[in-house]
Amino acid sequence: MAKGYTYILLCCDDSYYTGSTKDLSIRMEQHQNGEGANYTAKRLPVHLLYYEEYERIDHAFYREKQVQGWSRKKKEALMRGEHYLLPELAKKIFRKN
Repeated sequence: MAKGYTYILLCCDDSYYTGSTKDLSIRMEQHQNGEGANYTAKRLPVHLLYYEEYERIDHAFYREKQVQGWSRKKKEALMRGEHYLLPELAKKIFRKN
């Protein structure tokens, strides 16, 4: 299997986009040309903030799906390398009505 990458982009509206690919440089070019994803095509330009490399593309895809479900704060802790914060940021806060 081919290597894979999970990545996080910053879009022009200050939102994050998480994706995965076999070739990060080609995928970035596609995003900048409006061909990468419908979401990013409407929010150009985008900037690569973070990526992880995997030995297999299916591992990168699995990680993409995991990170996509994370809050903005949790993604930012990941990008800053503050892995010790991730478990706490994963906890759900329940409010009483």
